[in-house]
Amino acid sequence: MSIFHKLFKQTFIYGLATVLPRMLSFLLVIVHTKYLEGPVSYGRVTILFSWIIVFNVILAYGMETSFFRFLNQEKYKNTVTSTSAISIVITTLIFGVMAFLGQDMISSLIGIEREFLHYVILILVLDALVIIPFADLRAKERPIRYSIIKIINVVIYAGLNVFSLIFLPKLSEEVKWLQPIYFNNFEIQYVFLSLVVASGVTLLLMLPFYFRIPYKFDKELWKKMMLYGSPILISGLAFAINEHFDKILLEWILGKEKGLFDSGAYSACYKLALFMTLFATAFRLGIEPFFFSHAGNKNAPKTYAAITQYFVIFGSLILLGVVTFSDLLKEFMIKNPEYWEAMVVVPIILLANLCLGIYHNLSVWYKITDKTKFGAYISIIGAIITLGLNFALIPMYSYLGSAIATLVAYGSMMLLSWYFGRKYYPIPYNLKKIGLYLILSISFSVVSYYIFDSNYMISIPLLLLFLVILYASEKRELKQFLKR
Repeated sequence: MSIFHKLFKQTFIYGLATVLPRMLSFLLVIVHTKYLEGPVSYGRVTILFSWIIVFNVILAYGMETSFFRFLNQEKYKNTVTSTSAISIVITTLIFGVMAFLGQDMISSLIGIEREFLHYVILILVLDALVIIPFADLRAKERPIRYSIIKIINVVIYAGLNVFSLIFLPKLSEEVKWLQPIYFNNFEIQYVFLSLVVASGVTLLLMLPFYFRIPYKFDKELWKKMMLYGSPILISGLAFAINEHFDKILLEWILGKEKGLFDSGAYSACYKLALFMTLFATAFRLGIEPFFFSHAGNKNAPKTYAAITQYFVIFGSLILLGVVTFSDLLKEFMIKNPEYWEAMVVVPIILLANLCLGIYHNLSVWYKITDKTKFGAYISIIGAIITLGLNFALIPMYSYLGSAIATLVAYGSMMLLSWYFGRKYYPIPYNLKKIGLYLILSISFSVVSYYIFDSNYMISIPLLLLFLVILYASEKRELKQFLKR
């Protein structure tokens, strides 16, 4: 039980680093949907963030996961940190110089307006330079420092957003020294300028890492890390396509005006699935180092099975809970009714993210057996499904087609990982219980949202019934865990 206690303790602390910043970002939805000029402007912000996430994956090229993999090997323990840090710094600086010199070409290729592109490049460079320092904090099990720095980053970002979008226009009329920094129709630039400042402060806070490490570059280790990380890069890129490329495709397929409007409405309602994303991300941050450090334990498969079951329990509860109170969340988070037309996607995206979270739990088998190529294969299949279904469904169903594509892609990835894992690293999952919780949660959500239109007279009793079934099924384990 001590293993689970340590895991959930770290997951809770990493959860703070994930939940608090993302909750502030979540609250920024209120600001952006109210103070940006409607779904079209919000759609532009969303698409720019989507490109940032895609290039973040490219600039990391799987080095973070490679760092964790080789850190536990005695032969490379003293050189893995410096080798990975040097590699990231060199590739990031090369990218930064080339990107700034080639802004016109990049703008024409991917459609990012030149007025926004230099912000995007600068954010990418700053974020890449803290990848290994943050990984080092996780490896040394310093989740509190990790969390504090992450929270500072988002507090600065959110604070500058609130100031520049809400207060600056009014204050600039009364305070003369603020007038030089206020510009009309500059709202989108203010959003990304806020992120530049936040990322810059984060890098400054992480600079001691670069002064502390010994600068030793192990060429043999680097080759192994690149070989190990290349499938992770492909997986990450495929994941970025699955998670974010649909917003870009809405603009490409539907045209600029319609595409930006639908992308904005879709993205705002997509944010209501954030509770599932928060939980899954915090859980993943806690278990990734845990999986590697306990891989040699003879009871590891049983431990992994229990962890996945706990994840499904909490994830199923979040799915049904958010669906039950989705109308309340909608009115609180998205003040502008123009966005509400996309609310139909909320249960679908919640379920998709639950499948993704389960996939990350199932993926332990290929990470600890060094068969990361399977992760790449599965992610590529998911990306192909995402792209294929988006191209097929967006012309007819717009963002609803994107939501369906996301669910099918993540569901397929989850099933494929489970199928191949049985052969290469059998884990005794309790499929009856896992299946029961998923079926009940999905069924109750469909009945509540699509049949009874989130009527509280139906949805709340269904949520309570689910809780009763959970308690009856997990009573003994739950009592032991809470007692501990």
